[in-house]
Amino acid sequence: MRFPIWVLSALVFFAGLSCGARAADEPQLTPLTAEIIAPPHVVSGSDGKRHIVYELALTNITGGDVRLEKLEVLDPDSGASLAVLGADELAERVTPGASRGHETRELAAYQFAVVFLHVALAEGTAVPSRITHEITAHFAVIDGDMTLRIGAGEVVATAPVVLGPPLRGRGYVAADGCCDSIRHVRALLSLDGRFHLAQRFAIDWEQIDDDDTLVVGDTKVPANYHIYGQPILAVADGTVVGTRNDLQDQVPGSLPANLPLDEADGNFVVLDIGSGFFVNYAHMRPGSVKVKLGDTVKRGDLLGEVGNTGNSQAPHLHLHVMDGPSPLASDGLPYVFDSFAITAVNEAGTEDFDKAEATGSPLTLTPRVPPQTLENVLPLDLSVVDWPE
Repeated sequence: MRFPIWVLSALVFFAGLSCGARAADEPQLTPLTAEIIAPPHVVSGSDGKRHIVYELALTNITGGDVRLEKLEVLDPDSGASLAVLGADELAERVTPGASRGHETRELAAYQFAVVFLHVALAEGTAVPSRITHEITAHFAVIDGDMTLRIGAGEVVATAPVVLGPPLRGRGYVAADGCCDSIRHVRALLSLDGRFHLAQRFAIDWEQIDDDDTLVVGDTKVPANYHIYGQPILAVADGTVVGTRNDLQDQVPGSLPANLPLDEADGNFVVLDIGSGFFVNYAHMRPGSVKVKLGDTVKRGDLLGEVGNTGNSQAPHLHLHVMDGPSPLASDGLPYVFDSFAITAVNEAGTEDFDKAEATGSPLTLTPRVPPQTLENVLPLDLSVVDWPE
């Protein structure tokens, strides 16, 4: 009987598992490949934990279906378990073809997927210098389960860049922020033949009033949102390496259709703040950008005003730090702010925030009494932040 090549490969692979001891450096056939897409970084969050956010590229190289059952993130040096994802969590984090919105833990024959991972290290847990992954899956080619240890990589030890405030005043909501809100952290793009995730640690800043609303009046009018027109500040000394100032505001309520890629950030500014860090400010008000290419700025200088240009459905300041000057074709890096206070958190979640943005209803906030005064950490998703005056 003649077997297809994938069957022969599977038979060779699974037969090899039962052959006993082998040299540590001897190659081994594996039915899955796994590779970390960009080196993971560690950032301290406003919850007192340290967070690692990264993506694992996973490919089923067998000719049959694979069903992922468990994924464990390990410190290979200490053997410590850092995170465990069961079947339900995998079903929400495994994205075939990196196509957001099509999550499943089932991989077809020869199918590629991205696993979006978040490891939250509890206080006192040592930061690993390396991580690896132990994956248990059911393989149709043998009608059985296997556990593989694959996808090893180093964790970047460099401390995140420390920034000053991007805005003035109080009541700013850190929307779609770190570490599990999917609009930024899963915005993986295939550009120039490789994956980039510039928005990995992005925040969309909006603002509430004393009634905890984001907008009052007609929600189709950008100026009715409390953050509209607020001054945007340089978070560090730097040089302007990218900017645009000619686009008009979108009508709030939905994302624009068929928007050209080069208009995604609307009117924007990119600052080179040195040491390989670049800061992107997006969606500025039409005609408000105050700087031009080559200008040098100091921390606190006015860059422009908050608007609703580009790929935006409500006025906000989109801010992220990246490793290159392109707002899209770069990789997002973590960052922290040197000083701020958290006065409340929207523990009701993104659905509640979206409703408030679309209708003008108040956010469902859980106050922090007294406010948390924090230094050198990243405000986590849906925190309400006051900046120092």
